[in-house]
Amino acid sequence: MNTTARILPVLLAGGSGTRLWPQSREQYPKQFLNLIDDKSLLQNTALRAARIPGALPPLVICGDQHRFIAAEQLRQIGIKDATIILEPVGRNTAPAAAIAAQFAKEKYGEDTLVFLMAADHAVRDVDAFAKSVGIASNAASLGRIVAFGIVPTRAETGYGYLRRGDALGDGAHQVAQFVEKPDLETAQRFLAEDCYLWNGGLFLFRADTFLKELAQFEPGIAENAALAYTQGRHDLDFVRLNAESFHNCRSDSIDYAVMEKTSRAALVPLDAGWDDVGSWEYLATLPPTDGCGNVTRGDVLLEDAQNNLVSAHSRLVSLVGVKDHVVVETADAVLIAPRDRTQDVKKIVQRLKEAGRDEAQSHPRVYRPWGWYETIALAGRFQVKRIMVNPGAKLSLQMHHHRAEHWIVVSGTAQVTCNDKVFLLGEDQSTYIPLGNKHRLDNPGKIPLEIIEVQTGSYVGEDDIVRFEDIYGR
Repeated sequence: MNTTARILPVLLAGGSGTRLWPQSREQYPKQFLNLIDDKSLLQNTALRAARIPGALPPLVICGDQHRFIAAEQLRQIGIKDATIILEPVGRNTAPAAAIAAQFAKEKYGEDTLVFLMAADHAVRDVDAFAKSVGIASNAASLGRIVAFGIVPTRAETGYGYLRRGDALGDGAHQVAQFVEKPDLETAQRFLAEDCYLWNGGLFLFRADTFLKELAQFEPGIAENAALAYTQGRHDLDFVRLNAESFHNCRSDSIDYAVMEKTSRAALVPLDAGWDDVGSWEYLATLPPTDGCGNVTRGDVLLEDAQNNLVSAHSRLVSLVGVKDHVVVETADAVLIAPRDRTQDVKKIVQRLKEAGRDEAQSHPRVYRPWGWYETIALAGRFQVKRIMVNPGAKLSLQMHHHRAEHWIVVSGTAQVTCNDKVFLLGEDQSTYIPLGNKHRLDNPGKIPLEIIEVQTGSYVGEDDIVRFEDIYGR
C-alpha cells in the first residue's frame, strides 16, 4: 500500500432520488435520509471515507438549496473541517470531478489523490472497502485513473459493467471494456462470467492526471470548470462556483468524458457489500425484521403478510394478506407498489411535477439552517406550526405585512426580539407578535428550543417575509 498518499474524499451529494418517493423529495432527497440505520446516507458515506488511511477532510459537492442540510448533518457526526462546494446547476460527474481536482490541486498539491464517490451508496464491509482504496491508491499514485469494479451479487440490469482486462500488478487491472446497462439475459451471462463487474461510479485519481486528461478530451469542460472554481466566492462556510462558467460546462459523466477515452484507465475490484440505494426494492432486500420475510420500520402491524417492505412515519400502518409489496407512509403521501414495479415510482413523481403539486418538492417538515418547522394545521386565515430551533441558532430579523403570530414555548428557552424589546421565555410561557412588528426568535440555550406558532391574518404564505438581518445570508 502507498502509505504516503493523501486522499481527498469527494462526496457527490446532488440529485433528487425520485425512485425513493414519497420519503425522498427534491428539497430533502435520499442522501440526507436515514434509510438504512440511524444515520443518513451522507453521514455514513462521510464516516466511511474517514476510515481510509491518509484521508483528508472531506469535500462535499451539492446544490445550493441543500447547503445547510449537508453542513448540519456533517456537524452532527463531528465532522467540522469539511469543505462544501455549491453547484448552481447539476452538470453530471465530469464537471464535478474537475472542480474537485482543481480544489485538491490548489489546497493540497497536484499529487493529491481524489476519491470521487456518490453520497447515496451503501457499504456493509467498511474494512474491505478501505483495503480496496489502499490497493487503488498505488495505481492512482502512478498516474492511473482507477475505476472500482463491484463484484456482482445478482444479475443487475440497472448498472453499467466493466470488463476486467489484463493484470497491471498490485491488484489493479486494465479496463477491457465499458458496458452499458444490459438486458436481463445479458446480465445473467455477465454474472456467470468472472470478468464482468458492476460500474459503481467510484473513481480514484491524481488531481493533475485527471485535469490533464480532461483538458485533452473535453477542453470545454476543463476550461469552464476551472473558471467556475477560480472565479467562485466564499459565502459563510461554503464555496459558491461562478454560475455563468459552470452553466457553460457541458453536462457529461466522467465515464464518457474521460474513462472511455483515456489510456490511463485502470480497474480495482471491490468486494465489500456495496450497493446503490436507488429504489425501494433495494431496501426490501435488507435483513427481515420478522419470520415472514417482511422488512418493517415504524409503527407497523402485519397479519398473514409475507416479503413486504413497510415503512411508517406518522401513523400505524397495517397489512392483511399482502405479499411482495412496498408500502411507504409519510405525513402527506402513501405509496403502495408491487416489489417488481418500484422503478416506476419516478413516473408518479413526474406526474406530480406536471400537476404542480408540493408532494414532489417538499416534506411537511421543512428544514432551515436554524432547524426545522412543520405545519400542524392550515385554513383560510390561520396556520399552526411546530418549530424547532437548534442550540445557538436564530431566525432572521423579520416582519410580516399580513399576519400576526402567537408563540408558545414547549421546551427550551427562547430569546424574543419584538421591535425594541428583547426578553426571555421559558417552558409554558408565550408572547404575541403584532402584525408589522420587527421580530426575531433565538435559542440561547444548550438544548433544542421547541415552540408552537399560531399565525392569524389575511395571508399566511411563506413569501410574506421581509428580512432585515440574517446570519445565514438569505
